[in-house]
Amino acid sequence: MWDTILWIAAVIIAIFGILRLVQRDFVMGAVLIVIALLVGPGGVSLFT
Repeated sequence: MWDTILWIAAVIIAIFGILRLVQRDFVMGAVLIVIALLVGPGGVSLFT
């Protein structure tokens, strides 16, 4: 259950990061994508 919630949260954060990159806010976009990679259960999860 928690894996699904973390995966959904990571996808949402990554989408916001991509939108920031499209809006030419490169620093915030990169930060959001890194956070998404850290939160996502497929990556290096902060909670495990």
